[in-house]
Amino acid sequence: MKIPKRLQPLVDDGLIDDVIRRLKSGKEADVFIVRCGEEIRCAKVYKEAEKRNFKQAVHYQEGRKVRNSRDARAMSKGSKFGRQQQEEAWQNTEVDALHLLAKAGVRVPQPDICLDGVLLMELITDDEGLVAPRLSDVMLTPEQALHDHALMMNYAVRMLCAGLVHGDLSEFNVLMDKDGPVIIDLPQVVDAAANNHAKSMFERDINNMTQYYGQYAPELLGSKYAKEIWALYQEGNLTPETELTGKFTESSKRADVGSVLDEIQAASDEHQRQLLARNAE
Repeated sequence: MKIPKRLQPLVDDGLIDDVIRRLKSGKEADVFIVRCGEEIRCAKVYKEAEKRNFKQAVHYQEGRKVRNSRDARAMSKGSKFGRQQQEEAWQNTEVDALHLLAKAGVRVPQPDICLDGVLLMELITDDEGLVAPRLSDVMLTPEQALHDHALMMNYAVRMLCAGLVHGDLSEFNVLMDKDGPVIIDLPQVVDAAANNHAKSMFERDINNMTQYYGQYAPELLGSKYAKEIWALYQEGNLTPETELTGKFTESSKRADVGSVLDEIQAASDEHQRQLLARNAE
C-alpha cells in the first residue's frame, strides 16, 4: 500500500521496512500493520488535537505531571509551543502507561518506540498468528466469562495500585489472544490520585466490563466491584493480591451537617478573634 505521510519518516530512518495495511481508524489514532525487519508490529499514528474525536479530553489531562514549569506555562497559555508540548504529553502518556502496567502485571501490548507522533508496538495476534479480535467480537461460555471477568477485575486493581485508571475501558478496548484479554488504548489514562474525575471514570470502566461479561454470566450483573475496589483503594487497603467479593454495603450513617457547620463557625470566630487581637497590639 501507499506509505502514509506520517509513517514516511520512520521508513526513511529504517525503523519500518514495509507498511502492510491499515488495521483500524479510531477517534484518537489510525493503526497500521507494519514490518520491522523480521517482526510484524503495529504503528499507532496519533491524530492531531483538532482531528481527534475524543470527548472532554481536558478531563483526562487533569492532574497530569508536566516535565517543567516552562512547559506548564506554555500549555496554560495555549501557545504554539504549548500546544506542541500538550500533544507530546498526550502521546507519551500511553508509552509510559504501557511500560508501567506491564511491570505491574497487567497484560498490555509491549511498546517499542514513540517518535514524531507514531507509536511502534507489539501486534497482538491469536493462536493462528492473525490479528487478535476485540472482546466485542468474541463469543464466551459462562465459565469463560466468569474467569475473564475476574482476570479483568484483577487488572483493574493492579492498574489502580499503580496509580492509574484506564478511563475508557470497554469491550472495544480489549483484545483476545490465546492467553486471554489484553488491554489496549491508553493515551487517556488518568492519575487516580490527582484527577477529580478518577472515581467516576473508574466506576464506569468496571461497570462497562461487568455489564459486558454479565451477558454471558448473569450472576455478575448484581455485583458491586467498582464500589468495593474504590473503597479499598481510598482506605489504603488495596493490593494486587486483594481477593474481591463483588459485594459492598453503602454506609447508612447520615452526615452530621450541623456539627460540621458548627466547626466551621468556630474556626471563623477564632480567626476573627486573632485578627482583632493583632490589630489591638
